[in-house]
Formats: sequence, C-alpha cells, structure tokens
Amino acid sequence: MSAKASKKKLTLARPKRTSDDKKLEKFAKLFAKNVRTVPNFPKEGIMFKDITTVLKNKKLFTETVEMLAKLYKGKKVDKVVSIESRGFIFGAALAYKLGAGFVPVRKPNKLPAAKIRETYSLEYGTDALEIHLDAIKKGERIVLHDDLLATGGTAGAACKLIEKIGGRVVGLCFLIELGFLNGRTKLEGYDVHSLMKA
Repeated sequence: MSAKASKKKLTLARPKRTSDDKKLEKFAKLFAKNVRTVPNFPKEGIMFKDITTVLKNKKLFTETVEMLAKLYKGKKVDKVVSIESRGFIFGAALAYKLGAGFVPVRKPNKLPAAKIRETYSLEYGTDALEIHLDAIKKGERIVLHDDLLATGGTAGAACKLIEKIGGRVVGLCFLIELGFLNGRTKLEGYDVHSLMKA
C-alpha cells in the first residue's frame, strides 16, 4: 500500500465510543505499531504502508480478521471480492470467517477465463482491473475488501466491475484509509469502513 508523502500516525477509524473500546484501543495500538512505513517506494515521494509486518504477527493477523468480520455479522454476504494482491490476504480470510465465497480481482491478463476490464486512476498513474464474467451471480451480496483506501480509484473500479456482472455491493472495508487523499468522495453511496486512518 502506498500514498504520497505523509508522516501522519495511524489512528483507530471509529469516531463513536462503544462497549468494546478497550479491545479496540488495544487493537489500534498493536496494529499501528506493526505497520511499517517505507519512504520513497515504489517511487520518490511515496510513503508505502507495509502490512507484511502485521501478517507475521499471528495474534494481530487473527484479531484483524475478527475486526473485519464484525462489520458484516448477520449481513448475509454471498461473496468477498478482493483486489490484487495484498487485498487477497485478508479478503480470503474474511470470506472464510463469513462463510462466503471469494473472488479475486486482478491486474490485466492474469485471469484465464472470460472477463471484463475497468481502467482507473491512482495516486501515481493509471492501471486496470479485471474480473471473471462468471464470478458473481445476479443479485449476490458482495463485500469488497482491499488493504488500503487512498484516492478511491481502485475500489471504485472494482465496484463497477462487480455491478456490471450483476453483484450488489453491500459494503467496502479497508485496513488503512489515507484520509488526506479523500478517497471516500469517489465511493459516495457505498457503505465504507476502514479499521485505521492515517
């Protein structure tokens, strides 16, 4: 995950106080402590948020999946769609936890069967995503997961792909949201959640 230069610390992305506050605060501190920021990657001026340091912590990995799953408890999710490549890690675990199917959205020419493509802009260029045409049945309830919400271009493109093949996006969830890039503005009308904000 990456973003233009920012030295902001990660904070819990939950404005309301709940009975689970102690657990949330403990989780927030552990998560923030374990995300590594790598300057000037993949290019000059980008502050890359590296989650491999979260993944190797077995307790934090489990707690992160639990926190994501709580967002959709009782929501009757049919499938979790995740974006290549870091989105696959928690997306697949989330699908398992929700008892849902898992669908990968990939960069061009990575999927073998019939597919459709959507081009999008991101903070340091343009790219495209593809999804298999038979990945989702009409009317299925879909949660989209990715590791990072930056400008919203990637997530917006993935939502368009889901909807073009008949899926209904009932929620989007991210590990980290870079609030200063205002990615939510491109996702208006969707139910968007992020565990942490920077």
